[in-house]
Amino acid sequence: MARTADLHIRIDPETKRSAERLFAAFGITISDAVTMFLRQSLFVRGLPFELRQPRYNAETETAIQEAREIMMGNIEAKIYSSVAEMNADIDAEED
Repeated sequence: MARTADLHIRIDPETKRSAERLFAAFGITISDAVTMFLRQSLFVRGLPFELRQPRYNAETETAIQEAREIMMGNIEAKIYSSVAEMNADIDAEED
């Protein structure tokens, strides 16, 4: 049985260079780091880190929170009879 197996991946050159510098600071190679990642994945039976949604800017975060509050019934959604009415309300908020 082979003591090692080849794994070929494609990655952009700058990411590779940056990773090589980072791992060199720890005294390991990219190969060592990938092996550590794979072994830890097997140990935890999944990805060895938490996946999260990307963060948004403050305005978007506020809008998301407002939508959640509306969905939970904590605040009442505004209802408009026309687009013109909605635009007038938006313009009034910006003033």
